[in-house]
Amino acid sequence: MERRCDRNRKRSKRRAIYCPIHGCYLDSVSQKYPLFADRPGQLQQRGMGRQTAILLVATKTTVSLQGEWLEEFWCKQCQRTKWYHVKKCGSTYSVSVASPELWQQAMGVIHPEGNPTVSEFTRRHARMLGTKSSKDFGLLN
Repeated sequence: MERRCDRNRKRSKRRAIYCPIHGCYLDSVSQKYPLFADRPGQLQQRGMGRQTAILLVATKTTVSLQGEWLEEFWCKQCQRTKWYHVKKCGSTYSVSVASPELWQQAMGVIHPEGNPTVSEFTRRHARMLGTKSSKDFGLLN
């Protein structure tokens, strides 16, 4: 006779994504941010031929990279979160620390260090509350 708990195992199993440093399970703390390519060289790095890559980028502008995304994970050994570039190869996953170049290829993600085109002055004032921010402008009473 089949036990009830054996029949109700239709839930998806935990993804086998491990810390590249410690080898322990990584716990996801963000959503997946899919990657895209907007230059032929990005497609060539993934094994596509030069002519095909040029033609694809010329006709579509951007190409979604299937099975690749950025995701933030918590490592129990490090006791901190880190952003990783995840590649799904069949039923296995390869994980590497997300490089700055990948942030430009991600859809809908905010760069962890903030927008690189925004000055430190603007960042500091965006975080300030109250009227203290007027002191930086050198206003005299």
